[in-house]
Amino acid sequence: IDVFNHVLPPRYLKERGERAVARFSSLNYAKYPEGNPALSNMDVRFRIMDRFEGLVQVLTIAGPNIESITEPGDAVELATIANDEMAELVYRYPDRFVAAIACLPMSDVDAALKEADRAINDLKFRGVEIFTDINGKPIDSPEFLPLYEKMEKYDLPVFLHPRRENLKADYPGEKESKYLIFTNFGWPYETSISMSRLVFGGVLQKYPDLKVITHHAGAMVPFFCNRINLAHDYHEMRLGRKGEPYLTRPRLDYFRRFYCDTAIQGNTAALMCAYAFFGAGHMLFGTDAPHDNQLGERFTRETIRSVEEMTISDAEKKMIFEDNARRVLRLPL
Repeated sequence: IDVFNHVLPPRYLKERGERAVARFSSLNYAKYPEGNPALSNMDVRFRIMDRFEGLVQVLTIAGPNIESITEPGDAVELATIANDEMAELVYRYPDRFVAAIACLPMSDVDAALKEADRAINDLKFRGVEIFTDINGKPIDSPEFLPLYEKMEKYDLPVFLHPRRENLKADYPGEKESKYLIFTNFGWPYETSISMSRLVFGGVLQKYPDLKVITHHAGAMVPFFCNRINLAHDYHEMRLGRKGEPYLTRPRLDYFRRFYCDTAIQGNTAALMCAYAFFGAGHMLFGTDAPHDNQLGERFTRETIRSVEEMTISDAEKKMIFEDNARRVLRLPL
């Protein structure tokens, strides 16, 4: 069960292009669908999926997040269009798509809450997707707390997708990022920032049953977990007081509450690092398809291989490939 792949349904793609602000045309995303028909053309997508026996997908809308490229009113309408089209895909192709994750217009939180209710109750979606910043606002901002409260009550996950534009330069004085640094390294960095804000901002303390699924194997957190802990210990020593008195558990306990996917394009050693930190029960198979030069085949093939080569039990591999998705998304068995 591929829980983190992406789609751009035709009407949503058309409306997004017509409603997007002018600066969108300068971003890498603007013309990307033209070179990747598997995002919108289901015949192409299915031909790729057929190469992997038993593969099914959970649909999420491909970035960028709509509130970053449209006015708030347009974002509300685009979210409705996106979710209606994904719901239609799940209805028409239940043997391909086992669920969908809601697109939300986060520039209007009240509208986002209503759309989350509609998507989950009426369209039977199994979670919501947000991005690592909301028009520059951190995701632990008080205005977003009602969404976390709602998703905790629904017992369904928040999918956390990284966001960093190529227009965010790597160095002062440059106009844009070079060499895909903004995505290769910027996206994991942004995910790690957002995870830290949810921990140290007290969100996971306030909502102890909230489930958050992070893209790209938990980003930098598994690799730097000891550094996180020791840096805060050192800072507290210098301050002479506890840095986060409102946290009632050890810091890393909160980070281990996150779930992660396997979408790191075939790196078994990195998956073992994530496994060592999160454990098999918090890892879900995800490929990031179809964002590769083989329309999703390469990412899917390499991700399957990388999980199969993990030095863990077959039972744990099955947890990662499908059991955890059924449990966390509360899918029918």
